[in-house]
Amino acid sequence: MSKQCRLLKCGLWPVLRCYTLPFWFSCGKLLRSELEAQAHAARTKHTNFSESTEEIRSLTVEEKAAQLARLQDQMKQRRQDRDQDEKKVAIEREKVRRKTGKELTEMKQQMELAKAKKIAEEKKREKLEERLARQRVREQIARDRAERALQGKGTAVLQTQSQSSKPSVTKEYTSCRLQIRLFGGKTLVHTFMASDSLDKVFQHITAIESGPSVPFALMTSFPRRVFTDEEAGRSLEELGLLPSAVLIQTKP
Repeated sequence: MSKQCRLLKCGLWPVLRCYTLPFWFSCGKLLRSELEAQAHAARTKHTNFSESTEEIRSLTVEEKAAQLARLQDQMKQRRQDRDQDEKKVAIEREKVRRKTGKELTEMKQQMELAKAKKIAEEKKREKLEERLARQRVREQIARDRAERALQGKGTAVLQTQSQSSKPSVTKEYTSCRLQIRLFGGKTLVHTFMASDSLDKVFQHITAIESGPSVPFALMTSFPRRVFTDEEAGRSLEELGLLPSAVLIQTKP
Protein backbone atom coordinates (compact mmCIF):
# COMPACT_ATOMS: atom_id res chain seq x y z
CA MET A 1 0.00 0.00 0.00
CA SER A 2 1.35 3.42 -0.96
CA LYS A 3 1.99 6.22 1.43
CA GLN A 4 -0.80 8.36 -0.01
CA CYS A 5 -3.25 5.45 0.40
CA ARG A 6 -2.22 4.95 3.98
CA LEU A 7 -2.69 8.66 4.66
CA LEU A 8 -6.07 8.57 3.02
CA LYS A 9 -7.02 5.52 5.12
CA CYS A 10 -5.99 7.43 8.24
CA GLY A 11 -8.00 10.43 7.12
CA LEU A 12 -4.95 12.53 6.30
CA TRP A 13 -4.12 14.07 2.92
CA PRO A 14 -0.49 14.89 2.12
CA VAL A 15 0.28 18.58 1.65
CA LEU A 16 3.36 20.39 0.32
CA ARG A 17 5.62 22.56 2.45
CA CYS A 18 8.04 25.12 0.96
CA TYR A 19 11.61 24.42 2.08
CA THR A 20 13.63 26.96 0.17
CA LEU A 21 17.38 26.75 0.98
CA PRO A 22 18.98 27.78 3.18
CA PHE A 23 16.65 25.87 5.46
CA TRP A 24 16.51 28.43 8.26
CA PHE A 25 15.16 30.96 5.76
CA SER A 26 12.45 28.69 4.38
CA CYS A 27 9.02 30.25 4.35
CA GLY A 28 7.38 26.97 5.55
CA LYS A 29 4.15 27.71 3.71
CA LEU A 30 1.77 24.74 3.45
CA LEU A 31 0.22 24.27 0.04
CA ARG A 32 -2.78 22.05 -0.72
CA SER A 33 -1.83 21.02 -4.24
CA GLU A 34 0.79 21.17 -6.92
CA LEU A 35 -1.12 24.01 -8.59
CA GLU A 36 -0.78 26.09 -5.43
CA ALA A 37 2.91 25.15 -5.25
CA GLN A 38 3.42 26.24 -8.86
CA ALA A 39 1.63 29.53 -8.19
CA HIS A 40 3.72 30.04 -5.03
CA ALA A 41 6.92 29.31 -6.97
CA ALA A 42 5.96 31.71 -9.73
CA ARG A 43 5.18 34.42 -7.20
CA THR A 44 8.11 33.97 -4.78
CA LYS A 45 10.71 32.19 -6.96
CA HIS A 46 10.83 29.39 -4.36
CA THR A 47 11.59 25.99 -5.86
CA ASN A 48 12.16 23.54 -2.96
CA PHE A 49 8.99 21.75 -1.86
CA SER A 50 8.41 18.50 0.15
CA GLU A 51 5.39 16.49 1.22
CA SER A 52 4.08 16.98 4.71
CA THR A 53 1.36 15.27 6.79
CA GLU A 54 0.58 18.42 8.70
CA GLU A 55 -3.03 19.38 8.72
CA ILE A 56 -3.96 22.65 7.13
CA ARG A 57 -6.24 24.16 9.64
CA SER A 58 -9.34 25.86 8.37
CA LEU A 59 -9.46 29.60 8.96
CA THR A 60 -11.98 31.14 11.31
CA VAL A 61 -14.34 33.89 10.19
CA GLU A 62 -12.16 36.51 11.82
CA GLU A 63 -9.02 35.10 10.20
CA LYS A 64 -10.72 34.97 6.82
CA ALA A 65 -11.83 38.59 7.24
CA ALA A 66 -8.31 39.59 8.30
CA GLN A 67 -6.79 37.69 5.38
CA LEU A 68 -9.28 39.29 2.99
CA ALA A 69 -8.50 42.74 4.41
CA ARG A 70 -4.79 41.99 4.08
CA LEU A 71 -5.26 40.88 0.49
CA GLN A 72 -7.32 43.96 -0.25
CA ASP A 73 -4.66 46.15 1.32
CA GLN A 74 -2.02 44.39 -0.76
CA MET A 75 -4.09 44.89 -3.91
CA LYS A 76 -4.68 48.51 -2.98
CA GLN A 77 -0.96 48.99 -2.33
CA ARG A 78 -0.14 47.35 -5.65
CA ARG A 79 -2.59 49.68 -7.41
CA GLN A 80 -1.09 52.68 -5.64
CA ASP A 81 2.41 51.51 -6.56
CA ARG A 82 1.29 51.01 -10.15
CA ASP A 83 -0.34 54.45 -10.23
CA GLN A 84 2.77 56.03 -8.76
CA ASP A 85 4.92 54.23 -11.32
CA GLU A 86 2.61 55.42 -14.09
CA LYS A 87 2.74 58.96 -12.71
CA LYS A 88 6.52 58.82 -12.57
CA VAL A 89 6.63 57.56 -16.15
CA ALA A 90 4.19 60.29 -17.20
CA ILE A 91 6.27 62.92 -15.39
CA GLU A 92 9.45 61.65 -17.04
CA ARG A 93 7.73 61.67 -20.43
CA GLU A 94 6.50 65.22 -19.81
CA LYS A 95 10.02 66.27 -18.81
CA VAL A 96 11.41 64.70 -21.96
CA ARG A 97 8.69 66.35 -24.04
CA ARG A 98 9.32 69.77 -22.51
CA LYS A 99 13.06 69.38 -22.85
CA THR A 100 12.69 68.32 -26.47
CA GLY A 101 10.26 71.20 -27.13
CA LYS A 102 12.62 73.67 -25.47
CA GLU A 103 15.56 72.37 -27.51
CA LEU A 104 13.51 72.61 -30.71
CA THR A 105 12.39 76.14 -29.80
CA GLU A 106 15.95 77.20 -29.05
CA MET A 107 17.15 75.60 -32.28
CA LYS A 108 14.41 77.41 -34.23
CA GLN A 109 15.29 80.72 -32.56
CA GLN A 110 18.97 80.21 -33.35
CA MET A 111 18.10 79.45 -36.98
CA GLU A 112 15.90 82.57 -37.18
CA LEU A 113 18.63 84.69 -35.59
CA ALA A 114 21.19 83.30 -38.00
CA LYS A 115 18.85 83.99 -40.92
CA ALA A 116 18.14 87.54 -39.72
CA LYS A 117 21.87 88.13 -39.22
CA LYS A 118 22.60 86.87 -42.72
CA ILE A 119 19.89 89.13 -44.21
CA ALA A 120 21.24 92.12 -42.25
CA GLU A 121 24.77 91.40 -43.47
CA GLU A 122 23.54 91.14 -47.07
CA LYS A 123 21.66 94.44 -46.78
CA LYS A 124 24.72 96.08 -45.22
CA ARG A 125 26.92 94.75 -48.03
CA GLU A 126 24.42 95.94 -50.67
CA LYS A 127 24.29 99.42 -49.10
CA LEU A 128 28.09 99.56 -49.01
CA GLU A 129 28.33 98.48 -52.65
CA GLU A 130 25.67 101.03 -53.62
CA ARG A 131 27.48 103.80 -51.72
CA LEU A 132 30.78 102.89 -53.37
CA ALA A 133 29.09 102.81 -56.78
CA ARG A 134 27.57 106.29 -56.21
CA GLN A 135 30.97 107.53 -55.08
CA ARG A 136 32.60 106.14 -58.24
CA VAL A 137 29.91 107.81 -60.37
CA ARG A 138 30.44 111.16 -58.61
CA GLU A 139 34.18 110.88 -59.08
CA GLN A 140 33.73 110.06 -62.76
CA ILE A 141 31.37 113.04 -63.19
CA ALA A 142 33.89 115.29 -61.46
CA ARG A 143 36.65 114.03 -63.76
CA ASP A 144 34.46 114.56 -66.82
CA ARG A 145 33.60 118.09 -65.71
CA ALA A 146 37.26 118.87 -65.09
CA GLU A 147 38.18 117.56 -68.53
CA ARG A 148 35.38 119.55 -70.17
CA ALA A 149 36.44 122.65 -68.24
CA LEU A 150 40.01 122.24 -69.44
CA GLN A 151 38.83 121.68 -72.99
CA GLY A 152 36.51 124.69 -72.73
CA LYS A 153 39.30 126.89 -71.45
CA GLY A 154 41.54 125.76 -74.27
CA THR A 155 38.80 126.42 -76.82
CA ALA A 156 38.05 129.84 -75.31
CA VAL A 157 41.72 130.75 -75.40
CA LEU A 158 41.94 129.69 -79.03
CA GLN A 159 38.77 131.62 -79.92
CA THR A 160 40.06 134.70 -78.08
CA GLN A 161 43.36 134.48 -79.86
CA SER A 162 41.58 133.97 -83.19
CA GLN A 163 39.23 136.89 -82.58
CA SER A 164 42.04 139.13 -81.43
CA SER A 165 44.02 138.31 -84.54
CA LYS A 166 41.09 139.30 -86.78
CA PRO A 167 40.60 143.02 -87.53
CA SER A 168 37.33 144.42 -86.15
CA VAL A 169 34.82 145.25 -88.87
CA THR A 170 31.92 147.60 -88.21
CA LYS A 171 28.97 147.15 -90.55
CA GLU A 172 27.36 150.33 -91.74
CA TYR A 173 23.65 150.49 -92.52
CA THR A 174 22.21 152.91 -95.07
CA SER A 175 18.52 152.05 -94.63
CA CYS A 176 16.06 151.57 -91.80
CA ARG A 177 13.08 149.23 -91.96
CA LEU A 178 10.26 150.40 -89.65
CA GLN A 179 7.14 148.50 -88.63
CA ILE A 180 4.55 151.00 -87.38
CA ARG A 181 1.38 149.98 -85.52
CA LEU A 182 -1.39 152.53 -86.07
CA PHE A 183 -4.39 153.40 -83.90
CA GLY A 184 -6.90 151.31 -85.83
CA GLY A 185 -4.79 148.15 -85.53
CA LYS A 186 -3.33 148.48 -88.98
CA THR A 187 0.39 147.81 -89.37
CA LEU A 188 2.46 149.95 -91.69
CA VAL A 189 5.84 148.71 -92.96
CA HIS A 190 8.18 151.09 -94.80
CA THR A 191 11.90 151.41 -95.42
CA PHE A 192 13.51 154.81 -94.83
CA MET A 193 16.99 156.06 -95.37
CA ALA A 194 19.27 155.98 -92.37
CA SER A 195 19.75 159.74 -92.72
CA ASP A 196 16.00 160.46 -92.78
CA SER A 197 14.68 162.31 -89.76
CA LEU A 198 11.94 161.14 -87.48
CA ASP A 199 9.81 164.02 -88.78
CA LYS A 200 9.76 162.32 -92.17
CA VAL A 201 8.23 159.25 -90.55
CA PHE A 202 5.52 161.48 -89.05
CA GLN A 203 4.81 162.94 -92.46
CA HIS A 204 4.62 159.47 -94.06
CA ILE A 205 2.09 158.30 -91.48
CA THR A 206 -0.04 161.44 -91.93
CA ALA A 207 -0.03 160.96 -95.71
CA ILE A 208 -1.10 157.32 -95.48
CA GLU A 209 -3.90 157.85 -92.95
CA SER A 210 -7.33 158.92 -94.26
CA GLY A 211 -9.56 161.30 -92.41
CA PRO A 212 -8.86 164.35 -90.31
CA SER A 213 -5.40 164.69 -88.90
CA VAL A 214 -5.12 163.77 -85.21
CA PRO A 215 -2.08 164.69 -83.11
CA PHE A 216 -0.02 161.59 -82.19
CA ALA A 217 3.36 160.53 -80.96
CA LEU A 218 5.64 157.52 -81.63
CA MET A 219 7.16 155.12 -79.10
CA THR A 220 9.05 151.86 -78.83
CA SER A 221 7.71 149.04 -76.64
CA PHE A 222 11.02 147.54 -75.49
CA PRO A 223 12.72 149.38 -74.15
CA ARG A 224 9.81 151.75 -73.67
CA ARG A 225 10.70 155.13 -75.14
CA VAL A 226 8.40 157.95 -76.26
CA PHE A 227 10.02 160.25 -78.79
CA THR A 228 9.58 163.98 -78.05
CA ASP A 229 9.14 166.91 -80.43
CA GLU A 230 12.77 167.90 -79.89
CA GLU A 231 13.84 164.50 -81.29
CA ALA A 232 11.75 164.86 -84.47
CA GLY A 233 14.63 166.56 -86.30
CA ARG A 234 17.18 163.85 -85.48
CA SER A 235 17.99 161.09 -87.97
CA LEU A 236 16.88 157.47 -87.53
CA GLU A 237 20.52 156.49 -87.19
CA GLU A 238 21.05 158.93 -84.34
CA LEU A 239 17.93 157.64 -82.59
CA GLY A 240 19.30 154.06 -82.70
CA LEU A 241 16.55 152.61 -84.90
CA LEU A 242 18.90 150.92 -87.40
CA PRO A 243 18.69 148.48 -89.06
CA SER A 244 15.02 147.85 -88.09
CA ALA A 245 12.59 148.79 -85.35
CA VAL A 246 8.94 148.62 -84.26
CA LEU A 247 7.17 151.90 -83.56
CA ILE A 248 3.76 152.29 -81.95
CA GLN A 249 1.42 155.22 -82.63
CA THR A 250 0.22 156.64 -79.32
CA LYS A 251 -1.42 159.77 -77.93
CA PRO A 252 0.96 162.61 -77.12
